[in-house]
Amino acid sequence: MDLATLLPAAVRIAQDAGDKIMAVYRTADFGVEHKQDDSPLTAADMASHHHIVDALTALTPQYPVLSEESTKLPFSERSQWQTYWLVDPLDGTREFIKRNGEFSTLIALVHNHQPILGVVHAPVLNETWFAHQGGGAFKTANGETFPISTRATGTPLKVMGSKSHRDPVMPQFLERIGEHEYAVMGSILKACLVAEGSADIYPRLGLTSEWDTAAAQIIVEEAGGHFTRTDMQPMRYNTKDSLLNPYFFVFGRDYHDWSQYLV
Repeated sequence: MDLATLLPAAVRIAQDAGDKIMAVYRTADFGVEHKQDDSPLTAADMASHHHIVDALTALTPQYPVLSEESTKLPFSERSQWQTYWLVDPLDGTREFIKRNGEFSTLIALVHNHQPILGVVHAPVLNETWFAHQGGGAFKTANGETFPISTRATGTPLKVMGSKSHRDPVMPQFLERIGEHEYAVMGSILKACLVAEGSADIYPRLGLTSEWDTAAAQIIVEEAGGHFTRTDMQPMRYNTKDSLLNPYFFVFGRDYHDWSQYLV
């Protein structure tokens, strides 16, 4: 597969989906439904979903597309996939509903259980982070595209946390790591800040799903950082019936065993 050709196409698809999200975002009022797990769902989620699925299917009909808003597929079918697209049409729907701008569209290409291409597009910020395996990581902002890289661990440590989800283990973790600055943000944008060298670590000590992380993982890794489970082992995808992730750490250039600070 030609990742260097697929990546700009995936970037365009994510940005076009972002335009469809913004069309709903700018309306005076939009309805909010709730899925079986009580997570919110809006017309923007579905508009983005349909655009991305249709566009990716046209781009690479040989690869299946798994979106958060897809009909749930049994593992017996998914387990046969070697390469597939993994999509979150609107990551941070709660932030979308709050109209704080901290949400994104995520597209990843997964091959042999690991992401090899990823795009994270933040429509309100009009910023896009993207990477493919072996090609480095990049960001587009203010009409310019430039390479990004993680930084060496800073002092005090800048730690990112979730704005809408409270991780009950986080206070003990923060107490153990010592001097730090703590900031919160919605969506997987926290991982993108690590990738671009604006933060040192994003520990996620709560539940997420595979479509929440795959796109950012390859961006962080291509930027020289690390995206691991809390046992410091690699994050892998489509290996089990559940699509829930284990807890994880996203951190910069310097490898460090962050698991030692867990209770």
